[in-house]
Amino acid sequence: MFGVPLGVYALISYACVALGLWALIDAALRRADAFPAVDRQTKPIWLGILGAGLVCQILFPALFGPIAMLGLAGIVAAIVYLVDVRRRVIEVSRGSRW
Repeated sequence: MFGVPLGVYALISYACVALGLWALIDAALRRADAFPAVDRQTKPIWLGILGAGLVCQILFPALFGPIAMLGLAGIVAAIVYLVDVRRRVIEVSRGSRW
C-alpha cells in the first residue's frame, strides 16, 4: 500500500552510476604494474569489467525488469574494486612514484 517514491529509486540509481564511474576513473589512474603485484587480474581486465559494468548500469538500471541483473553485476563489480582491489593497489603503490 505504501510504496517508495520513484524519486528515491532514481536517486539510488544515480548513486550507483556515480559509484561505477568513480571506480572506473580510479582504476584508470592507478599504475598498471600494481594490479598483478597484488594478484588481482590486470589493469586492462579491470578497466573492461568496470567499463562494461558502467554501461550496463546506464542502459539497464538495477531497479527495472529482469535484464537489470546486468546493471546489478556492474554495481557489484564497482564495489569489489573499491573495497578490495583499490585498497591493495594503493598499499603496493605507496611510496613509489609513477
